Amino acid sequence: TVRLGVVGGQVVEILEKDITKHETLPVSPMPPMGALLSPQDVADITKWLLTAEQKAAAARPSAPAPSATAPSAPAKPADTSPLSVVEQPDRLVIMQSGAMIGEFVFADAKIRRPFFANLRAPGGITVTRAWPPVEGVDATDHADMHPGVWLGFGTISGQDFWRNKATMKHESFAVPPAWKSNHLVFATRSSLLAADGTKMATMRCDFTLAPKGHELHLTWAAAITPEMDGFYFGDQEEMGLGVRMTTPLIEKTGGLITSSTGATTAKATWGQPAEWCDNSGTINGIKVGVKVIPDPANFRPSWWHNRDYGVIVANPFGRQAMKQGETSRVEVKRGDTHRLKFSVIFHTARK
Repeated sequence: TVRLGVVGGQVVEILEKDITKHETLPVSPMPPMGALLSPQDVADITKWLLTAEQKAAAARPSAPAPSATAPSAPAKPADTSPLSVVEQPDRLVIMQSGAMIGEFVFADAKIRRPFFANLRAPGGITVTRAWPPVEGVDATDHADMHPGVWLGFGTISGQDFWRNKATMKHESFAVPPAWKSNHLVFATRSSLLAADGTKMATMRCDFTLAPKGHELHLTWAAAITPEMDGFYFGDQEEMGLGVRMTTPLIEKTGGLITSSTGATTAKATWGQPAEWCDNSGTINGIKVGVKVIPDPANFRPSWWHNRDYGVIVANPFGRQAMKQGETSRVEVKRGDTHRLKFSVIFHTARK
């Protein structure tokens, strides 16, 4: 069925077999607000609401400590129900308990590589920037490069797969989505195409998503096999596994980046090696965040391309770009396979 929310708060369900025509209107039915609210107006209202919530939270009386004889109220149990997917022509919509918790987009006209978008931590709080970003609410910089969670490479043999000049073209699902042993698993096959369409390599990506209490674990394992001579990963800041945070979690609005070394802030962690980096903050009184962990079995530890506007990138390639030594050039022979793996943990905890 297709479920529609209509005026008045009702929900209408229509069987797919009863739909004779489906089209996307180029203009939203919502009335335009540009004549009423400027971007600065929206920013001012948002700031006022956040300030009001903080004041209200500070004014609330603290809960009394539990007595020795009265048991504490049990914490709300985390949702550990299975994950499922709704398959669409260009994406998988990932569901839990009837609600969307994210999307895996494998075909997009502007972002020419697979990515996850609109991901939510347990409890339903969105932690990656809205895709597409909402002007006046989200920063709209790098809109076609920072969609949510992605694997990208600023230079492979001189080709740019980060800025969408070259293409990671989805070919098929090597493993169709399935719920197995408390994990949602699937795998994709892609072709790495140069800007002129020449096939450079094949790429298989294996994904798992697993709800674990107040955490959602995502793993992304990539195996890249060149089909050309002279294949190499170059040296740039924009290489590796990236995450773009939702606006309330970025450093500019009160979020904080922390690394495994104990360093904090984007400035202090930028270009530094670390076993992991975490970007966390508080939304509606709940602490939420994202931790990115490069696999220790990767060919090299990662340096971090972190920015206070909400991007964190685990980068094992950009040695000179991250001011950590000589220019890196990771060569892979035709027919050999280069492997990378990263874990991303979306976490929620009561403040």
